[in-house]
Amino acid sequence: MKDLTIDLLGYTSGGGADGAGVFAALGVFLFLYLGLIVLVIVGLWKVFTKAGKPGWAAIVPVYNIIVLLEIAGRPIWWIIFFLVPILNIAGIVFWIILCLDVAKSFGKGGGFGVGLALLGFIFYPILGFSDATYRGPAAAQGMA
Repeated sequence: MKDLTIDLLGYTSGGGADGAGVFAALGVFLFLYLGLIVLVIVGLWKVFTKAGKPGWAAIVPVYNIIVLLEIAGRPIWWIIFFLVPILNIAGIVFWIILCLDVAKSFGKGGGFGVGLALLGFIFYPILGFSDATYRGPAAAQGMA
C-alpha cells in the first residue's frame, strides 16, 4: 500500500500525530482554565457568604459585581464602568478601588487589595478560606 503523506510547498504532513499533540495541549489548557474558574467561583462563594450575601451570586455574571460593590460599600451605579465599552477603560481604576475596599472590609491591607485586583484567582480563595471576618462596608465607614 502506498504512503499517504501530502507534500504542499515543502511541508510534509506526517499524519495524525501532529494533530493529536495539538489536541492534547488544548485539553490540558482547557482543564487548567476550568480549574481556575472553579477556584475563583469557590473563593467568591465563600467571601459572599462571610459577608452575609448569597453564595450563589458568585456564578451570576453581572450580579456578582453588584454584590462586591455592596460588600465594599460602593454605589451600585459603578457597574456602568464595568459594562459600557468606552467607560470600562476607567473601570480598571474602579476595579482596583473596589478590590482595595473589599480587602479593607475584611480587615486586610492595601497589598492584599492589589492582590485581589491583579491575582484574584489566588487571593479570593485565600480571603474566603482564611479566618478573616467581614467588618462591614469599608467605603461606607470611611476606612477606604
